[in-house]
This record gives sequence, structure tokens and C-alpha cells, in this order.
Amino acid sequence: MLVADMENYSTLSVAEATVLQRELRDCVDNREQDLSIGLIGGADISLNLYSTTIYAGIILLSFPELRPVGWSLIKSETHFPYVPGYLAFREVPALVQAWRQLTVKPDVLVVDGHGIAHPRRLGIATHFGVVTGQPSMGCAKKILTGRYDDPGMSTGDHAPIWSGTEQIGYAFRSKSRVAPVFVSPGHLLGMNNSLQIISQCIGKYRIPEPTRLAHELVNRFRRGELETGYSATASFPQGSLTL
Repeated sequence: MLVADMENYSTLSVAEATVLQRELRDCVDNREQDLSIGLIGGADISLNLYSTTIYAGIILLSFPELRPVGWSLIKSETHFPYVPGYLAFREVPALVQAWRQLTVKPDVLVVDGHGIAHPRRLGIATHFGVVTGQPSMGCAKKILTGRYDDPGMSTGDHAPIWSGTEQIGYAFRSKSRVAPVFVSPGHLLGMNNSLQIISQCIGKYRIPEPTRLAHELVNRFRRGELETGYSATASFPQGSLTL
């Protein structure tokens, strides 16, 4: 586990961050796993583009029911600059703080962002997974790198994302006739694992439930409607989250 190293993230140059990404990439395990999931997490971050203040949240959902059973919220500061492809250096330390607050860790964490579908194969989901040892995957709204053929227009249709001859993820149609989301394994999950998991996380909306609910949670936190800390089911505000 490499959590301690994150204390230095704010002082890294982009060149030093690139070296660290390549070192962490050597630790990534994307072998297919035999999965038994009873608890799935969703993670999201809210911040202004050039702000130093970060609002981070992880929501826990029963699986496969996708009912909220707990959450963790953290407000933190970052001083690493906004640089595309290096957002994990701004966001992962806050997410790790939220992860540490959880009294029970999820079997899988779905992060709003990319896994290995990243120029150096180390998007936020992969970065987070490697430094914590948490099985993780990314589900992003926009593609960052690679090419794909448009998947069919029906819910569940998917097409591989390629970087040269290497598959780095899937374009996944989470809702009929809407734009796909972009799914890739992070750490301790395989390509097919990620596709199978996200296929079981579809709700009424384009964004699959773990990251959609994490997004809603963090925005409520940022507006001052929720407080820093860990909450279990009994503490959930009435009507705070809807499935």
C-alpha cells in the first residue's frame, strides 16, 4: 500500500508525477477475478477547476439491489495544479481520506473517471486502487484517450475502446439512444469484470447508479446539506437520495 506517499503530491512537478504514474502502472493487476459482490461503492469529487478546495465522497450500496447503506464525506485541500491527465494527483488524496473513514470497505469501488483508459494507463480509478489495494474500476462521461466504434443504440450495447491494438475499456450504452459512458478496469479487476459489474448497475439514468448517487451525495455536501464524516443507513436524511 502506497498511501503514505500521497503526502508529497502537492509538491510534485508534472515531470515527477509522470515518473510516479509509470511506477504505479507497474503495480496494476487487471487479471479477471472470480467476484462475489455484496457491497459496491461509488466515488466522486466536486471542485471548481482551479480551486484548492475538494469535496470527496464515497457511497456504499447493497448489491445487486443498489440501495444506499452508508457514505463517507471529506472536505480537503489540494495544491497540485490542474493538468489534464494528472487529475488523480489533485483528487486521490481526498478520496483516500473518505475511504479511510469507511468502517466497512466495498467489494468493488466504481469511480467517476477512468481506470486504464488513460494515456499512461493510470486514471484516477487505477491510481486509487493501487495506493489502497481496493478493487476498482472507472466509469467516465467522456473519453480521454483511444478510439471506438459507436455501440448499438440499445441499453447494454457496448464496443471496445482501443489504443493501437490494446483494448483499454468499453464504450457502454447505459440507456437506450443516449450517449455511452466509458468503462475501464482500475485495479484488481479485469476488462470483462468491469463490463459485467456496470451492466448490473443500470438504473433510470445515463449514469450508472454508484457514480450517479455519489455525484448527488457530494453535491449535497458541497451545498452544506450534509456534514463531513461517516454515516450509516439509520443516519441517512429522509429523501436525501433516490433510486
